[in-house]
Amino acid sequence: MPPVALVPEPAAQPAAAQPATSRPATSRSAADVAPTPPLAARLGNVASSPVREILALTARPEVISFAGGLPAPELFDMEGIRAAYEAVLTDAPGSALQYSTTEGDPGLREAVAARLTVRGLATAADDLLVTTGSQQALTLLATALLEPGAVVLVEDPCYLAALQCFGFAGARVVPVPTDEDGIIPEALDEIAAREKPVLLYVIPTFQNPTGRTLPLARRTAVAEAAARHGFWIAEDDPYGELRFDGEPVPLLAGLPAAADRTVLLGSFSKVMAPGLRLGYLRAPAVLRRACVIAKQAADLHTSTVDQAAVARYLRDRDLDAHVAGMRAAYRARRDAMLDGLPAALPEGSRWNRPEGGMFVWATLPEGRDATALLPAAVDRNVAYVPGAPFFSGTPDPASLRLSFTTHTPAEIAEGLRRLAMVFT
Repeated sequence: MPPVALVPEPAAQPAAAQPATSRPATSRSAADVAPTPPLAARLGNVASSPVREILALTARPEVISFAGGLPAPELFDMEGIRAAYEAVLTDAPGSALQYSTTEGDPGLREAVAARLTVRGLATAADDLLVTTGSQQALTLLATALLEPGAVVLVEDPCYLAALQCFGFAGARVVPVPTDEDGIIPEALDEIAAREKPVLLYVIPTFQNPTGRTLPLARRTAVAEAAARHGFWIAEDDPYGELRFDGEPVPLLAGLPAAADRTVLLGSFSKVMAPGLRLGYLRAPAVLRRACVIAKQAADLHTSTVDQAAVARYLRDRDLDAHVAGMRAAYRARRDAMLDGLPAALPEGSRWNRPEGGMFVWATLPEGRDATALLPAAVDRNVAYVPGAPFFSGTPDPASLRLSFTTHTPAEIAEGLRRLAMVFT
């Protein structure tokens, strides 16, 4: 390389002799400003949740809302939860407030595994991944399994946030018809053979939005269809412990035909408190590991202190006794709703009698539109969720979802009296 010549700087000229130059521009014309990149195209596949929008409209205390699937706050074990947090922050504050492993608190996973085993699903702690609510578990599953354009089968109608999740993943959602007992096995078999799905998403016990429970014979048929056609099953079970009547039905994840291809999603939102945002995922090892990696990219791990507090609660308190009290209260509220519906809904309406969970599914007479009637209901200080948005296939405009858990029997009776002024 040749040497670089060092050229001396010219001497500074006196100020008066300096050449005149234009001042730097203090603003730019619109033509000089490039627009920011557009939002991701995947947002075009996802609509805002009408349930969340209705909750915002009905937040006034005078509104009796049957819209949200909200647990009753007066039934939260405030004392027990407070004591659990105080214990972990007293006994081990350093570790409770520190980073932790992605898989989750070992004590919490042990406790969840024991609870699932008692329910008939043999589970070890290492089978589980703790998540930030079961909604995150569904998102991790979509990340691990779904390429854009992949086919996901869903019950029709289906849980709204699941439809949002699959929309963000770029999946093609294909509805499977249902009846009063849930998903129809013959329809599932025919659609799976035609569409070659990657995943079937179901809430087999006290389904959201319908409250239906899939009978054992149909669960077996679903499991066999998954084995025959080679798709995964996501079994969402947020309501399974809230049974009021009838006999428990085995989890899909425990059926031999589906054991190697079923992911169970669980949550503490309905049995402790939704604000904890704690859930879990139980999956075969290869898929669970993929979900761990997806979670590392999403949030590293779920809140350490919240996990430790729930693990401590499960050690020191009797969650089963607490849930039994919740079931008794919710049973009375469900019965109050069922008792009041004949007078609240117009003649020719139909509704089901769920054996547990949080929802009654109703259908108005043909020609009635639940969405069109909602503003009049809100004007009467009562609310519900129209059923149409829950359908990924042809919607039923006459359908609606009524949640019975948030209000007392007396408030439910008053809310139904207000609805009667709208519907009848």
